Amino acid sequence: MLRILQVADASGAVRVVAWNGEGDARVVNGVSATYELAKQAIAAGRSLAEQIDEAGLGDVVDLEQAAAEKRILLPITHPDPAHFIVAGTGLTHLGSADGRDKMHKAAQSAEKPTDSMRMFLMGVEGGKPKPGQEGVQPEWFYKGDGSQLRGTGEDLASPAFALDGGEEPELAGIYLIGDDGVTYRVGFCLANEFSDHVTEKGNYLWLAHSKLRQAGLGPELIVGDLPDHVEGTSRILRDGKTVFEKPFLSGEANMSHTFANLEHHNFKYDIFRRPGDLHVHFFGTATLSFSEGVKTEPGDVFEIAAAPFKLPLVNRLAVAEATPVEVRKL
Repeated sequence: MLRILQVADASGAVRVVAWNGEGDARVVNGVSATYELAKQAIAAGRSLAEQIDEAGLGDVVDLEQAAAEKRILLPITHPDPAHFIVAGTGLTHLGSADGRDKMHKAAQSAEKPTDSMRMFLMGVEGGKPKPGQEGVQPEWFYKGDGSQLRGTGEDLASPAFALDGGEEPELAGIYLIGDDGVTYRVGFCLANEFSDHVTEKGNYLWLAHSKLRQAGLGPELIVGDLPDHVEGTSRILRDGKTVFEKPFLSGEANMSHTFANLEHHNFKYDIFRRPGDLHVHFFGTATLSFSEGVKTEPGDVFEIAAAPFKLPLVNRLAVAEATPVEVRKL
């Protein structure tokens, strides 16, 4: 599988790196950003692999050393982070309704399914439509823009007012809108869709608030299709000791929706097909430490790894300083 990374060299200059997961990783000649490479491919009518072949490969990059020196960056960025839209879907994985259902059951009568369970069952029944048909729309949420994204080795900062900072191990799709308004999938990344589950538990209508948080993207952007079954491990380390470890499943074989259905319902809105914009779309998870009773603490380290990705996503939990908010009348 072709993987694209962004790595800073010793001088701090960003290099686009191509790697097949084995052997040497090499610099892609003539570009300094994955965004630039993707735009060139679209303009030339080529795939990313073809565009890389056209550009040619240069120096070998030691990814192990780059990781140790924290020079592996986000796999893609936009020159203007405000044009990098961060959003996602929930209740998309088989089993994903259990934790959410427990959170929300207290707010509703036990005699009827919660809204979360109803949404999940709608996906099970209609999230994988036949070719030519439109499937049921999923839950959808907004997380912010590109300024919210953090690469491996960076802290995930929870706001001072947050009640919780918890991990969500997921897959995420990366998309670029062409000048013709067509949506192009650049690839898939590992992701940590970091959220405030205590706030969400307080009232499910606070879900939108709970999602306005930073998020982690893994170092590799895998080009092309993923296997139907993706299996990985989500781990939390505290003072070097494991306090939570559990496998997680993703890929369409473990989902109640197809990627195509989730993509359709995100990009059916004209505002999300603005030429030049980037998008990252989180596809959901069924595995949360919060559902297992774990209370995260500042300094905890989230580690997310899954084949076919070769490199893990590692982020430390931090808490941002309180920022006073003042609204002045003009």
